[in-house]
Amino acid sequence: MKQTLMTGVALAALTAGVAHAESHLPFTPGEGAFDWDGYNTFADAYELSGQTVEITGPWTGNEKEKVDKVFDYFTEATGATVNYSGSDSFEQDIVISTRAGSAPNLAVFPQPGLAADLASQGMLTPLADGTAEWVAENFAAGPSWVDLGTYAGKDGTDALYGLFYRVDLKSLVWYSPIAFDEGGYDIPETMEELKELTQQIVDDGGTPWCIGLGSGAATGWPATDWVEDLMLRTQTPADYDAWVTNDLKFNDPKVIEAVEEFGWFARNDEFVNGGASAVATTDFRDSPAGLFTIPAECYMHRQASFIPAFFPEGTKAGEDVDFFYFPAYAEKDLGKPVLGAGTLFAITKPSEATTAMIEFLKTPIAHELWMAQGGFLTAHAGVNPDAYADDSQRAQGAILGNATTFRFDASDLMPSEIGAGAFWSGMVDYTTGSDAADVATEIQSRWDAIR
Repeated sequence: MKQTLMTGVALAALTAGVAHAESHLPFTPGEGAFDWDGYNTFADAYELSGQTVEITGPWTGNEKEKVDKVFDYFTEATGATVNYSGSDSFEQDIVISTRAGSAPNLAVFPQPGLAADLASQGMLTPLADGTAEWVAENFAAGPSWVDLGTYAGKDGTDALYGLFYRVDLKSLVWYSPIAFDEGGYDIPETMEELKELTQQIVDDGGTPWCIGLGSGAATGWPATDWVEDLMLRTQTPADYDAWVTNDLKFNDPKVIEAVEEFGWFARNDEFVNGGASAVATTDFRDSPAGLFTIPAECYMHRQASFIPAFFPEGTKAGEDVDFFYFPAYAEKDLGKPVLGAGTLFAITKPSEATTAMIEFLKTPIAHELWMAQGGFLTAHAGVNPDAYADDSQRAQGAILGNATTFRFDASDLMPSEIGAGAFWSGMVDYTTGSDAADVATEIQSRWDAIR
C-alpha cells in the first residue's frame, strides 16, 4: 500500500504509525535520527503500485536481512515490490544472467572492475544525466566516487554507471587505549608523528606493531593494503590511478618508495611482535591478538573496519580497543586520503521503478536505515551521523566524511593475476628479505606477460 502523502513530521508520525503497524517497519516513520522530510518528499513523487524491482547482489544472511528492511521503506513509499536475492557467487551469476538476457533490474557490484567490464559490453545502462554532478556535490570526496563509477560503454563513451552505497574503510590503526594511557602516548596526527611514536614505544621497552600476512592461499594481501595506503600518502592520486592501470610501472621508483615505506614498519625486528620473520607466517586473523594481552604484546595494528570480527569475544570498542586514522605525511601535502572498498548499484534492466530506486538511494534515509542497523558506512555527506548504530561506526563515518581523496583497493582493480597473485606473493617475498626493487620488477614482468 502506498503511504499516504504527508507534509510534516507530526502528520508523518501520526499517519505512518498506522503504516508501521501494518508493515512492521523497524523504525517508526517520524521518529529517530532519520531524514523523514526527505523520505516524505520522495514518497510524494512516486506511485508505482503493481511494479516490481528485481535486485541481485553479494549480501546474504544477516546483511540481506538488513538491506531488505531498507527496501521495505521503498515499498512503503512507492507501492512497488522489491525482490532482492543475494548470492555468494554473484560475480559469476551476474555475468551469466546479463549475457542470457535474464538480468534483474539492478545489480550490486562489490568490485568496480566487473561493472566496468559489463558496461564495455553494453550490459549496463548509464545513470541519468546529472547524477555525476549530484554525486560530486553530495558525497565526501565526491569526484573520487564519480571516477570509480564512470566507465566506457560499448561505443567507447564514458558515462556514470555506478552509484556507490555501502563503503568499507581500510585506513585505520587499531590500538589499546589502556596501553596508550599507561605509556602516556598521544594519538598521532601525522605519519611523521606515527613513526616517532613507533620508535618511542621501542625506546620505552615495548613492541609497537602487530602485523600478520597469513591468509591461506591469499597470504600476502594485508601487505598490499599497507602499500596501497602508503602509495596514497607518498604519491598523488593521479599516480595511484596510473599504477592501477599500469601506466605507472610497478617497478617505478614511486611504487618502490611506497613498498619500502611498508618495510620501514614491517622489516624491523624491534617494531613487530615476534620479529620481522613472524610477519609473513602470522595469520591476519590472529595478528591483532597482541593488543589484548596483559601486558600488551603490541600497541597498534593497521587493518580495515572488518577486523573487530576477529577480536576476542566480549571486546568493548572504545574501552578495550579503539582506532585512529592512518595519518598522512605533513610534509607531502596530499590531504587526507582514505583507502577502502565498497558496493555500487548499476542498472542492468531499466524500468520506471528502477529509476525510482536509484533516486531513493540518493536520499539520506536510504543510507540511515542501514546505518541504524549497524555494519554500514557511507560517503553520503547528507546523512545524520546520529543514525549510526554506535560511536565506533560514527567515528569511522567521520573519517570517510573528512576524506579529501578516496581510492578503491588497488589490488581489486588490477588484473587478478597481479592483484590476487603476483602482488600478494611479492609482498611475502619482500617481507621475508627480498629487495623491493627486485620484487617490483618481478611483478612488472608478470604484468607484461599477461598483456
